Amino acid sequence: LSSMKSTAAMLKREPNDLESIRALRPNGPRRLWDKLKTVGLRDRMQGAWLGRAAGCTLGAPVEGWEVEKIEKLAERCGVPFPPVDFWPDHPAARYTINVSPASLKGQMLFVPTDDDLAYTILGLIILERCGLDFTTDDVARAWLKHVPIAWSAEEVTIRNLKAGIPPVKAAEKDNPYQEWIGADIRSDAWAYAAPGWPEKAAEYAYRDAYLSHRQNGIYGEMFFAAAISAAFAVDDPIEALRIGLTEIPRNCRLANDVTRALETGPRLKDWREARQMVDERFGPMSEAHTNNNACLTVFGLILGGGNFTKTIGDIVAMGLDNDCTAATAGSLLGAVIGIQNIPDHWWKPFRNRTRTYLEDLEWFSNWDLVNRFVAMAKKTWGSNDR
Repeated sequence: LSSMKSTAAMLKREPNDLESIRALRPNGPRRLWDKLKTVGLRDRMQGAWLGRAAGCTLGAPVEGWEVEKIEKLAERCGVPFPPVDFWPDHPAARYTINVSPASLKGQMLFVPTDDDLAYTILGLIILERCGLDFTTDDVARAWLKHVPIAWSAEEVTIRNLKAGIPPVKAAEKDNPYQEWIGADIRSDAWAYAAPGWPEKAAEYAYRDAYLSHRQNGIYGEMFFAAAISAAFAVDDPIEALRIGLTEIPRNCRLANDVTRALETGPRLKDWREARQMVDERFGPMSEAHTNNNACLTVFGLILGGGNFTKTIGDIVAMGLDNDCTAATAGSLLGAVIGIQNIPDHWWKPFRNRTRTYLEDLEWFSNWDLVNRFVAMAKKTWGSNDR
């Protein structure tokens, strides 16, 4: 009985339906412009997408590694640590196991395949095909059609969908990953489609997240979608994070954790201290959970001080799910500073191409993706009554 009461109390504080989530938000700007600001938008959109691609590509070869192991790789490669460029070598890449040579400096010909990037593109496809009023059912159909392989919550969800469980219930059966980072990494498409409109970005993110996640898993996607949306309209990544918090319940665990990270981050000495603080606060929590990784993302953006290389390098050095965290930080910071302020060694090696593992959606031009997101932003802002 006490367990049921506890669950009921938690659901009251951390609900799963959008109306209740919105009722528990703190005051926020909701929308940062009266109409879409197109001046500089393409530069910021390029910065966001390629900043995400760069952070992900830097982190992917060392995803989930212990800090000491990442540091030894840097030593073996003869490069600085934290890293300031893509990895020039990797033991697994020599045997094409787990790490693609396409992720390495000097061998890169495109943005390499990664789930952190595939879902961003799939979000765009869903918006283009289904419209601004897309539903969780539409997301489910897109996954079944285009996602050939998935992990944790997404894998469980797809299995449940194939077993005939409806999309609105697919996250709830045999899914211990409901608060892991899988929804969080799907935030960006919704922010790119609603720049400067954090409430709308969070709403889009909610419809997507509900397919596979619950509570703080949902809030993670809503928070970062809102924060990255805000990043298109502000000049400080920390301000964008604070705005992001206004789109999730004020007293949920994620809001409390991120708020504490924002308060303590400015006192951190370096990235090592940041990782230590996360370890002390979250203990044995999964390295792929939403909350601990969100705090590392916040710490990286604070320590980076607006410097793109330092931001993603420090975050990758911190470990845990570091391709996800570096991708998110790269996206948010890229939206603030634009492509012109991201050193070109982070994006020119991609040669304007991206590859995904999505069925029937393998190759993309980066500039075309940017143009399509800008077009989608115009559609969102052309529907101000929504």
